[in-house]
Amino acid sequence: MARLDGKVAVITGAKGGIGAATAEIFAREGATVVGVDLAPDSPGELALAVDVTDEAAVEAMYAEVAERFGRIDVLFNNAGISPNDDASVLDTSLDAWQRVQDVNLKSVFLCCKYGIPHLLKAGGGSVINTASFVAVMGAATSQISYTASKGGVLSLSRELGVEFAKQGVRVNALCPGPVDTPLLQELFAKDPEKAERRLVHLPMGRFARAEEIAQGALFLASHDSSYVTASTFLVDGGLSGAYTTPL
Repeated sequence: MARLDGKVAVITGAKGGIGAATAEIFAREGATVVGVDLAPDSPGELALAVDVTDEAAVEAMYAEVAERFGRIDVLFNNAGISPNDDASVLDTSLDAWQRVQDVNLKSVFLCCKYGIPHLLKAGGGSVINTASFVAVMGAATSQISYTASKGGVLSLSRELGVEFAKQGVRVNALCPGPVDTPLLQELFAKDPEKAERRLVHLPMGRFARAEEIAQGALFLASHDSSYVTASTFLVDGGLSGAYTTPL
């Protein structure tokens, strides 16, 4: 449908899962995709290996994209981690806490700080920050720094969406439910009981596919969502609205 025809989109965390699925869909819809990840060979017309927790590297990344393609229209700030040593507040070390905060929240701050000026130069655009359903509800199977970081992404997105609304830059928080990614498949293999505890809370009885979350990102990136900003955009299969689920 060419909903992103002529647009230049920068996707962080583009190497796998939601990022890779989004890169594919954005390209199919006509966007010039810049795939950013720590690992090389991300999908996209241009692949950049960048540490998005490094301020100078992030600033240089956007400058390089703007110089090569002349503009930037969409930021999909999707990079994130969820390590095993991020657990209960009683067990999580300060080092583990900070590492997650740097990747999940600091990187979004930096990508907005240095990416949004390019959107303003282009006359407007869309910023999509990957938060999570855990930003709006609690879990007894805690990942305390991950949860706190995603709450920060949600609040940051809301603030920026309000701040830049009149300047044509929309900012939204994409909040996926649990997604069937290699990380989740590894959890199933290592601890099926722990995985089942999560699955039982999903009204649809299954985890999301990466491409389903990517379709949500496409909506937020395109003109279809022209009146959507500062939103908590949940793509969670009804999880956040459930008290009990179907038998």
